[in-house]
Amino acid sequence: MEFGWRDEDADFRSQLKEFITDELPERWSDLIPGEEPASDFILDFCRKLGDKGWLTPHWPVEYGGAAGSPWQFIILGEELWSAGEPRGSQYMNVNWIGPAIINAGTPEQRNYHLGRISRGDVFWCQGFSEAEAGTDLANMRTSAVRDGDEYIINGEKLWTSYAGEAEFCFVLARTDPESTGNAGISIFLVPTDTPGFAIEPIPSVLDIHEFNRLTFTNVRVPAATRLGPENSGWKVVREALSHERIGGPRYARAALVTGRLRQIADERGWLVRDGIKTRLAEAEASCEAAKLLVYQAIHARSCGRSENLEVSLARVAIVRCERVVADLALQMFEDESIERGSMGNSQLKTSMIAGLGGGSVEVQLNMIARSLLGAVGR
Repeated sequence: MEFGWRDEDADFRSQLKEFITDELPERWSDLIPGEEPASDFILDFCRKLGDKGWLTPHWPVEYGGAAGSPWQFIILGEELWSAGEPRGSQYMNVNWIGPAIINAGTPEQRNYHLGRISRGDVFWCQGFSEAEAGTDLANMRTSAVRDGDEYIINGEKLWTSYAGEAEFCFVLARTDPESTGNAGISIFLVPTDTPGFAIEPIPSVLDIHEFNRLTFTNVRVPAATRLGPENSGWKVVREALSHERIGGPRYARAALVTGRLRQIADERGWLVRDGIKTRLAEAEASCEAAKLLVYQAIHARSCGRSENLEVSLARVAIVRCERVVADLALQMFEDESIERGSMGNSQLKTSMIAGLGGGSVEVQLNMIARSLLGAVGR
């Protein structure tokens, strides 16, 4: 098969490249995605993208998009990730929070939230993982109890990114106390300034990225903040996460780092070192493989087919390429990689993040096994 871009998609990439070159300061080429998640620069940059209809090009026009192809979704991600991801945390809004609201929201929720997301003037975070559940969302304990026209939310979420700057949180809570597994779960779109909602940073070795603990103590929210039917949030989340898992094409950034590593190895005469050429070739091949598997998932989406297996395969490949590039950097720089801010150190940390965000790679491997083997509980 000969792969080629449609004229409109190729034109979109070309114009986007020119825009990024004109708008981004040179320092962005050295930033790791997530290092600057919610600055004034990011707000301004995203608003400029929104003015052009490029922040959500693949969304329907009525929700602030340009009705572009699913391929423009991944083109946008590739170009921005290879430039340091200057959308900051807003990539989540574009990739899956907005689409979840499009698919399951009420007219009022769509009118209120989607315009702000497509204009680029709002930050979100997600309240998913918990201490006893980790990335196994079906075992969550955070509860939401109906009380007239309100719900009362109690519980704790961990490892939440970008919460300190977020205006809203996409929260999962159990609304049926008798339920188990993925049944009885609902979604709430909660303003982070709601009384009883506390945000506490969690120290970690990943100094390029901040995590937070979210505590909900008798947090009262209107029933109108629930997204989708009560107890039916799992289906909405499952569809949304398929967008998140490939919406951050980290292979584009990993390929850029690999190119820099090859250049450094050549300049310093390291190509004669044992195994360096082989490891460089492995890193380049891993990045290309991840890209091709993502394209396979986007093709399934564009054809209206189920993309669950393709997305999980692509997600694992993305994480693997990040780790292969990190291992290469550590091998090349050796002791230099201990230094904070060095290329080896930064790539190691971003590869650690890659294996957790969007669902751990181990969870994805389980999903692949269930899909291919037809295991019970698929």
